[in-house]
Amino acid sequence: MEASAPCRVDAGGTWDIKAMALPLEGESPVTVNAALDLRTRVRLLPFRDGWVRVASQGFRPEGETAEAGALPFRPPFGLFFAAVARFGFHGMEVRIASDSPPRSALGGSSTALTALIRALSLLGVRLGREALAPKALLLLGYHLEDGVSGGFCGMQDQAAAVYGGVNLWRWRYGRPEAPFLREPILDARGARELTKRILVAHSGRDHDSGSVNRGWVEGFLSGRTRKGWIDANRAAHRLARSLRERDWAGAGECLREELAVRREITPDALIPETRTLIDAAEAEGCGARFAGAGSGGAVWAIGAESRIRNLRPRWEAVLEPMRGGRILDCGVDPRGVR
Repeated sequence: MEASAPCRVDAGGTWDIKAMALPLEGESPVTVNAALDLRTRVRLLPFRDGWVRVASQGFRPEGETAEAGALPFRPPFGLFFAAVARFGFHGMEVRIASDSPPRSALGGSSTALTALIRALSLLGVRLGREALAPKALLLLGYHLEDGVSGGFCGMQDQAAAVYGGVNLWRWRYGRPEAPFLREPILDARGARELTKRILVAHSGRDHDSGSVNRGWVEGFLSGRTRKGWIDANRAAHRLARSLRERDWAGAGECLREELAVRREITPDALIPETRTLIDAAEAEGCGARFAGAGSGGAVWAIGAESRIRNLRPRWEAVLEPMRGGRILDCGVDPRGVR
């Protein structure tokens, strides 16, 4: 049994965390993200009866094996063991392989979880169970990850992985029947146009969102950074409008505005490597932003086609001395999990 799902780049992330979105629903909290054709693939294979094994390329290739009645719900594979336990399966090996670098802030763990849940759902159908609809798949992945991690998780990674494409997501956690609203921004043709106007690079430095997100939410809840977060949210709204209008230069400017706010309220999101990449993009007339919660991982840029074309060799020169740093050759993926 196999399934795959795309990762993503984003603006307006962190607003998908309910501690922020729920009390300020009146501000219309949103995230804009674009699914990338760097897909994560999950295969389910037979294994010893009563046992489960999980292995992931780029993490611990030898994997981890546990008895079905005592599956560990702790890193690095606890999230995936939890998904298998949720479906009540055993005698199974889970193999995970991704086109995106591990810990690159492109939503990799959530993408892998989405693909795994899809594969488990397909297996359940063969056993006479009802298939999970896209919305149910998204919500199950989100609640699993939020619960196992102890909170401070958002929903945008699963959303991009399930639906693909380029979307504006409205977070409405006060409405249990519809905690999110998806507004597609670009059709398949628009996604192809956007592919020519974005560039994605990996800094070579690992990213860990857990502690970063906690610090940001604490700043928001205390009131210290709340005005800045509202300004960043408004920039994300403007970015969505520019993308709908195919105003690529305007989209770059909106991304610059969102990042300018985040430089003030989330300075720990930028490390020297990602700051250098972003500065180079802005010098070329593009907008750029760290992916996800930053603090390492990937950076993405958007701008007019000619400026993105000029940015590529500039980034390549910046990345050359960065161990593990490289351009990620990818485009927008209109397809979600499958």
